Amino acid sequence: MTAGRLLLTGAAGEVGTALRQHLREYLGDAFPILRLTDNRDLGQATGREEIVHADLTNFAEVRAAMEGVDAVIHLGGIADEHTYEAIRDVNLDGTYHVLEAARQASVGRVAFASSIHTVGFYPRAETISPTVPVRPDTFYGVSKVYGEALGRMYWERYGIEFVGVRICSFQPEPKDARHLSTWLSPRNAAQLFARAVTTPDVDYLIVAGISGNTRRWMSPEGWDVLGYAPQDDAEAYTAEVEHLHGDPDNITEQRQGGIFVDSEYTGLAGKEN
Repeated sequence: MTAGRLLLTGAAGEVGTALRQHLREYLGDAFPILRLTDNRDLGQATGREEIVHADLTNFAEVRAAMEGVDAVIHLGGIADEHTYEAIRDVNLDGTYHVLEAARQASVGRVAFASSIHTVGFYPRAETISPTVPVRPDTFYGVSKVYGEALGRMYWERYGIEFVGVRICSFQPEPKDARHLSTWLSPRNAAQLFARAVTTPDVDYLIVAGISGNTRRWMSPEGWDVLGYAPQDDAEAYTAEVEHLHGDPDNITEQRQGGIFVDSEYTGLAGKEN
């Protein structure tokens, strides 16, 4: 797929900042113009960037940002647990706004930042594929299930190709033992999302958003379709992080979603963003 303009929502976030830095290495001749959007400050645009302010809760702003776009990487949203109302307004309605704006603007491809928290209640002892029944661990996880389902509908009904990337633990380096299975490095994230918007004829696809970790809990199913070949493996950090874990008898150490499966975990609820 070669095209002119790629829209990156949530470009001021951690993943968005990394993609802004590394995407060019993997896009090849596709998308010479990168349009960045967020409701936060994005600084100055480079010569091959465009910056457009857009709040995901405002359809008119999202629709304006979508004009003239050929593909979308949708990272925007609340990236943690929050109140249901906040998750609904930003993650559910915001994702609808992106997909509906894409439809109206005749955009052909959307890559969506989904999450391990769509399946967070699966045991760590079980290797799971993208096709297992969902087991979301939070309202946040539910919002990502919704995004995947909405993407399926927009593919089936309107022909917008959709790739959902279930991001696990995006970090510069693994920070604890869990990350030996769930780590996604910045350069692997850039490669994976670049493949998600440049590989032709993907139709609808869900893939694990991790590096090539030896201890991964998610299968690499679908990576071959995209041509994703991760360069990094968290195993290189075993000596530094293998001992960093909680009580093995606690459910948060037994399930893939980690702290998110704790019924007392509220994330950003009650805190200032």
